[in-house]
Amino acid sequence: MQFADLKLIEPLLRAIEAEGYSAPTPIQQQAIPPILEGNDLLGCAQTGTGKTAAFALPILQRLAQSGGPRQGGLRVLVLTPTRELAAQVAESFTTYGKNLGLRTAVVFGGVGQRPQMEALRRGVDVLVATPGRLLDLCSQGIAPFGRLDTLVLDEADRMLDMGFIHDIRRVLAMLPERRQTLLFSATMPPDILKLANSILRSPVRVEVARIATTAENIDQRVVFVERSDKRAMLEHVLKDPALRRAIVFTRTKHGANRVVQQLSRARIEAVAIHGNKSQGARERALASFKQGTTSVLVATDIAARGIDIDDISHVINYDLPNIPESYVHRIGRTARAGASGVALSFCDSEERAYLADIERLIQKRLPLLADPGVPVFQIDPRPAQQAQGHARPQGQGRPQGQGRPHPQGQTRPQGQGRPQGQGRPHPQGQARPQGQGRPQGQGRPHPQGHARPQAQPPAQAQPPARPLPRHDTPRVDN
Repeated sequence: MQFADLKLIEPLLRAIEAEGYSAPTPIQQQAIPPILEGNDLLGCAQTGTGKTAAFALPILQRLAQSGGPRQGGLRVLVLTPTRELAAQVAESFTTYGKNLGLRTAVVFGGVGQRPQMEALRRGVDVLVATPGRLLDLCSQGIAPFGRLDTLVLDEADRMLDMGFIHDIRRVLAMLPERRQTLLFSATMPPDILKLANSILRSPVRVEVARIATTAENIDQRVVFVERSDKRAMLEHVLKDPALRRAIVFTRTKHGANRVVQQLSRARIEAVAIHGNKSQGARERALASFKQGTTSVLVATDIAARGIDIDDISHVINYDLPNIPESYVHRIGRTARAGASGVALSFCDSEERAYLADIERLIQKRLPLLADPGVPVFQIDPRPAQQAQGHARPQGQGRPQGQGRPHPQGQTRPQGQGRPQGQGRPHPQGQARPQGQGRPQGQGRPHPQGHARPQAQPPAQAQPPARPLPRHDTPRVDN
């Protein structure tokens, strides 16, 4: 299939061709037609699948076909969880819509409000925003929504993870009820489905991969290493000649700064990107990483959501995420646009529960990193997988209907006990006559051939001895 088969207009086709694309991705094939028809849409797709173009292209076409730019009329609002993702989405709208004369603006925190306010006062057709800064501008009467036609919630799962649900509901209360709403998410947990059911009207649902699955062309590996050895392990991995460009994920902002400092002492150049960095510093770090000046980017989960850079060969989880869905988002930074990639996860003894959650979510057991140069001897602490001829896992009984093997190697036919009236064979090979028990007073022969001593009646209880007075001394008879 080609983009022309999706009935896109000629100015969009020229912009797509200028970017070097010829065939739409699966999410684009499924999402563009219903969006062009004006339907609400619920899209589940992994990062790196062309999701942004899947909604940007049909939205731009609908804007162009409805009369082009309008003075002072905001018509499309796209909400994203992070500044980086907002900037990336706005860039896509500008790139694909360059032949249409439409105006796009982006607003997010961490920078001054004045340029953003001036852009909105001049009038825009498409606004891409993070929820917090958008509400700040709305409180000043800067962002009117009276003419809004389309709302897009991008990376909705991450917005909920970051606690934006209340901000989202405040924005929704300001929007016209008659609108087209598109919700895209990399995962589809129950909270997302609840939100979708409350804001979407008879949506078309598109899904290009099973929920919470990872791309097949990512080679995923785990390294069991104690926290004190992670730095040496990272330095070893980053010296791999096959590594072209890598993102290293840490759980905290301070952890990201510490990793950059440690790599600097090892003469490995790296830059950090996280929420405590100024917007200018984040943009400079991303530019250095994109241009190849720096081949290692150390990031937190939130900051990395807007990174859309090709040719990232490795994703390294220096710290395992405590939210298993974040693992899917992280490793989606590599193997984009059909390329292959490597995802390595460092797991210390305190993170094994996180690893178990991740493997349960993706329904896959991560194999060990097979590298003879690994400076740490690895022992896999996970329970061994069941294999033919091995013992059953603890807590698992025999398959139903199978008994213990008979001493002669044959089992009794299922459902049959001993024939009625037949007891266990007598030690001498002869059974006792039916209806006769052992002679009175005789027990079962003792294993050594001697009868068990006959039970003796219990001895009469003796009264307890009188305790000695404190001043008494027990008498000893010689």
